[in-house]
Amino acid sequence: MMDSDAAAAEKAIGFLSIAERIKRELRHSWLSDGRRESVAEHTWFIALLALLTYRRLQEPVALERVLAMAIVHDIAEAEVGDIPFFEQSERKTRKAALELAAMDRISSLLPDPEGAFVRELWLEFEKGQTIEAKFVRALDHLEVQAQHNLADLNTWEPIEHELVYTKMDDRCAHDEFLQKLLLHVRGGAERKMKLAGIDVEAVKSRIAESR
Repeated sequence: MMDSDAAAAEKAIGFLSIAERIKRELRHSWLSDGRRESVAEHTWFIALLALLTYRRLQEPVALERVLAMAIVHDIAEAEVGDIPFFEQSERKTRKAALELAAMDRISSLLPDPEGAFVRELWLEFEKGQTIEAKFVRALDHLEVQAQHNLADLNTWEPIEHELVYTKMDDRCAHDEFLQKLLLHVRGGAERKMKLAGIDVEAVKSRIAESR
């Protein structure tokens, strides 16, 4: 009979065949060279941004947990795929249920405590109650816009002009430094839009009228 460590090692390596899918799953974000961003690349950028900024937060966070959460927060997309924030579809409506079912299957492929830990981190992110989860959730939205700022504006959907002013605010509201990050990211987006001849004030007015 295989000992427990050997079995855990086998399952960890086997699990990579599932996790590798997020290297191949493409998001609605493009890189500066015109290639689409993968889910894994999005995850790495969040982890890097966390490392660069966590010391500045008003309330201390546990960096190890933040990085672990960043690594697994989108792993359900190995089965479900990436669903853009602005998409309107049946799968968007069912996103939470689909991803929870996927996480139940994915975490069951690992032995405990690893499987339980991965699922726990994912659920913590989804609930967004702990200070670590709030931080990662803020970076999740900030990364999207920061990457959009690096890409060609032609890769943006028209609705994403308005998301510059609506998507990031709530998730950054709990911390002053995150609000400063938001202002820099938004500023980069505004400069990009203005250079392309987009009327930023008109975008803001549309948002105000819809509220």
